[in-house]
Amino acid sequence: MQKDLTNGNLFGKMMQFAVPYLIACFLQTFYGMADLFITGQFNGAAAVSAVAVGSQVMHMLTVVIVGLAMGTTVSISRAVGAGSQKEAAGYIGNSAVMFAGIAAVLTVVLLLSTGGVLRILSVPPEALTEARRYLIICFIGVPFIVAYNVISSIFRGMGDTRSPMVFVAIAGLINVGFDYLLIGPLKMGAAGAAIATVSSQAFSVLLALHFLLRQNSGIRVSKSDLIPDGRLMSRLAGIGVPVAFQEGLIQVSFLVITAIANSRGVNVAAAVGIVEKIICFLFLVPSSMLSTVSAVAAQNAGAGKHERGRKALWYGISVCVITGAIVFVICQFAAERIVGVFVTDEPEVVRLGGQYLRSYTIDCAVAGIQFCFSGYFSAYGKSLYSFFHNITSIALVRIPGAYLASVLFPATLYPMGLAAPMGSLLSSVICVFLYRRLVAKQALE
Repeated sequence: MQKDLTNGNLFGKMMQFAVPYLIACFLQTFYGMADLFITGQFNGAAAVSAVAVGSQVMHMLTVVIVGLAMGTTVSISRAVGAGSQKEAAGYIGNSAVMFAGIAAVLTVVLLLSTGGVLRILSVPPEALTEARRYLIICFIGVPFIVAYNVISSIFRGMGDTRSPMVFVAIAGLINVGFDYLLIGPLKMGAAGAAIATVSSQAFSVLLALHFLLRQNSGIRVSKSDLIPDGRLMSRLAGIGVPVAFQEGLIQVSFLVITAIANSRGVNVAAAVGIVEKIICFLFLVPSSMLSTVSAVAAQNAGAGKHERGRKALWYGISVCVITGAIVFVICQFAAERIVGVFVTDEPEVVRLGGQYLRSYTIDCAVAGIQFCFSGYFSAYGKSLYSFFHNITSIALVRIPGAYLASVLFPATLYPMGLAAPMGSLLSSVICVFLYRRLVAKQALE
């Protein structure tokens, strides 16, 4: 069902879009969280480290796919805002064709490079076998990851975030049930966690596809829309590819930091892996506001309502900063208790994880600023702006900062956690400059 984001109370419309999307993102992130939590209840640090590393790789892959699918969301949103149902159908058809090819290539490449991925990440020897099993099973399920996220991007492009929320909620319940069965009584360890994740994702795809084909959205996709159109595909790629590279580079920086941590032993590896998974959960609000700002600004850009789009940007930033500040304060008092939820009888992992989480959570507020700007830039086809500010912060601050902190402060993880918020601060400063430049150009048009 299409939803008009160009009229009515703006903040209310944004929340109607953002809240279901936030819940869906939480439930999708819950896959990895459930894997890690349940693995920790039945296994030691080695298995926890394997699932933490493996799920982080899969999270990286997922956010890259979501970034690439941003081209679909924005393009459909602009077409809907402009009232062009035919163009929206063309974008849906071309997205389906393009991502089918991407899924096939990714699956083959990832399966062939499993060993290389594990070596690059410096996975501790104790966790190597379990991590390999986890990744191979998850890589086989890549087509389901791609399919679900593309279908969800189509719904979001039409202003509908509620339907994907329902699909992933049902899949999440299936995932938890399989986790307890396969990791607990059947004692399959990391492999069981992976099978549970892939199975639940496959179910969510079938459910989402069934609903997409049966709903009456007003957009009719015909066979001709499935014929590759160079003009439409170039627009999809022009928006999605820079965002995908941006997200990929951010995740690469996380993986580099993970590799640095892994080189310091299994306890540090497990602590950093757990905190990175917690951060994925805490970043759901900034991520949901990125997509919300992008979809709302895109529809309003298509309708020529640029001021409403700019207002959506500042609403999004306000939400991120306020919620991020609350999260930071809570984590200062409860860091060890939060980390301890994911591992039992490993006090050193809990101690190190608490240090890392306390400093890292500063980023919950700072990163939300640049997330919202990235969504706004994407709505106007300026994805390269987002790529530029992210690659700059990664190259100048995030990776070198984490490395130096690891070398200079080997007894604590607190300084290492500061690298991320410092990188986000640089990104936010660059974003303000680029935003002013974009607004100035809009005024001249």
